Amino acid sequence: MSRQTEGIVRKARMAGRGILCLTAWGFLAAFGADTSQPPNDDGAIPQAVNPQEFEALLVNSPFTRSLDFSDSLILTGIAHLENDVVATLLDTETFESHVVSKTANLRGWQLVSVGGNAAKMQTWSAKIQIAGGEIISVRYQEPPKKRTRSAPSSSGSSSSGSSLPPLSSSQVAEAKKAAVDYREGFSSDGYPRKPPPEMVVKLSRLSVSQREDINRQMLGWRNKGLGLDERRKIYENLVDRTSQSRR
Repeated sequence: MSRQTEGIVRKARMAGRGILCLTAWGFLAAFGADTSQPPNDDGAIPQAVNPQEFEALLVNSPFTRSLDFSDSLILTGIAHLENDVVATLLDTETFESHVVSKTANLRGWQLVSVGGNAAKMQTWSAKIQIAGGEIISVRYQEPPKKRTRSAPSSSGSSSSGSSLPPLSSSQVAEAKKAAVDYREGFSSDGYPRKPPPEMVVKLSRLSVSQREDINRQMLGWRNKGLGLDERRKIYENLVDRTSQSRR
């Protein structure tokens, strides 16, 4: 085939492709398809970027947020009961408290083990099995202060240390009143009604200030979210330890 003939054939093919493209374009337009893209644009040329499509990434960047929620959990307290151990956790992002023990809580979290020197809270650690079977490790840290709230007054702080949240003025008053009227019980001792006679005897051997100190701690544990049965165990343990310290 001569060069002249090859040139004619090449031009015919290009013209045929153009006619086919325009025909298809007209067919799509007739049926209401989007024809804003020109017929000679095959998608290989980058189009203008719409900033709104990346707004979600700018607000919640994967490079600045925690990909694992356990990164925001810290251990704030450990309580050794008669036959159980209770640990309290704090989500530093939401300031939500969680209580875990060998029995799974409402979230399905279960305490696997605790470690560290009981006399040095800075060494405390805990392993938690979360829903799905994954086991995470958390260590004790000083709970951060909420930036949206002013610092509480010293009169409302708990005597058990910074691991328990501060008390309101009404709770401080309740702790003082219950220390005097200990036979009547109060909202956070873990008993559904009045304390049993044997507990009343133990409480009678303590001073008013000792009972008030215990009551403040129990109100703090209640603020942590502990249930009735868990509070009762801690309350009885605190009363027994305080009674032994008087000997």
